[in-house]
Amino acid sequence: MLSDEQLLQLFYTKESGIHGNGLFARIEIKEGDYMGEYDGPVVSENGSHVLWVEKYEEVWVGRDGKNLLRYLNHSTDPHAEFIGFELYALRDISPDEEVTIDYGEEP
Repeated sequence: MLSDEQLLQLFYTKESGIHGNGLFARIEIKEGDYMGEYDGPVVSENGSHVLWVEKYEEVWVGRDGKNLLRYLNHSTDPHAEFIGFELYALRDISPDEEVTIDYGEEP
């Protein structure tokens, strides 16, 4: 897992044209690069920064994001995806480009 200081070397937040604040690349990120882990306490109820991951067949775990990755906005043409709670680049991302994910069926 990357520390908050390491995440700040990769990303920054600012107002997004998509929604509220967004997560933006500080440096060039290459396709396939590991971009950090969605970190926060495990929760059992949904909320604005909760990421749900299917750990086992039909067993879902939610984390209430407390690090910079909580600022990821939705796109149907995403830059990154989660594998579990770990984020990976789906394509090259340029500096100052907003990093997005696909929230799934019900964004």
